[in-house]
Amino acid sequence: MKSARAASRRHLPTSPFNRPVADEQIEEFALNDRVTHDRFGLGSVIAVEQERAVIVDFGTHRVRIPAPYAKLGKL
Repeated sequence: MKSARAASRRHLPTSPFNRPVADEQIEEFALNDRVTHDRFGLGSVIAVEQERAVIVDFGTHRVRIPAPYAKLGKL
């Protein structure tokens, strides 16, 4: 259980501990966007599942890449 004192503590802006987690902006992709992936190379977006995943055609194969698209970037 948390004590009442612990619940009333506030975060100090200069403290390196317990920083509030900032919401990461998920990059948005549209159909026919040219993209690059660290493992698969250059490709083109062929389908977008709203903020969940994109399907990319890399020429030799198609890959479904789930959000947050860590290794995927727009060209």
